[in-house]
Amino acid sequence: MKTVAVIVAAGRSERFGGPVPKQFHEIAGRPVLAWTIQRFEAATSIDSILLVVGEDQLLYVGEKVIDPFGYTKVSKIVPGGASRQESVLKGLNRLPISTELVAIHDGARPLIDPADINAVVAIAEQDGAAMLATKMTDTVKRAKDGYVLSTLDRNELFLAQTPQVFGYDLIIEAHKRAAKEGLEVTDDAALIEAAGFKVRLVESQYPNQKVTTREDLMLVSTFFAGEANE
Repeated sequence: MKTVAVIVAAGRSERFGGPVPKQFHEIAGRPVLAWTIQRFEAATSIDSILLVVGEDQLLYVGEKVIDPFGYTKVSKIVPGGASRQESVLKGLNRLPISTELVAIHDGARPLIDPADINAVVAIAEQDGAAMLATKMTDTVKRAKDGYVLSTLDRNELFLAQTPQVFGYDLIIEAHKRAAKEGLEVTDDAALIEAAGFKVRLVESQYPNQKVTTREDLMLVSTFFAGEANE
């Protein structure tokens, strides 16, 4: 099945702070976004890559993120929207009609392992919708006004990650419906759930930290120390 990765990197990194968005900070000689692209380049299940970035970043991404490293799967760079959800829809609208599966991924998750990408795509080929996730390891409390209401069963709790992979027709219709109804969600799988479809969980086998803060950037940097000269 033809699978296109939509890597979303149009955010302004308000929580990260500073004039440079987190996806363009360098780790071991490459911008964060470049490392993310490299992972999808190496994933055998991915046929091509579409990048969604800020409109004022289009030229920069081509010259500083893609060209220096010889990435061959990147087919398009398109401008994003005011929110992540809008940016994803803009990316989906630019995919070729031959697309069968779409792997949506956060540009600020550079540690994603190609094996995990391939695993999620394989499950999506069977079930139509799949997402990477990791089990909760801490005890989780539900609280209100500073008091515990209940203790949740952590065996049923997972932290959502990306990539999230869906049939193209399924995910674009879910996004269009959400845009029409004004539904705002924090990840793409929630739109599929809202449409009444089940999303299969695939547990991540490798680190997949998202760079949100400067502390995250420092943590992720340690994983890339040995890859600087590759």
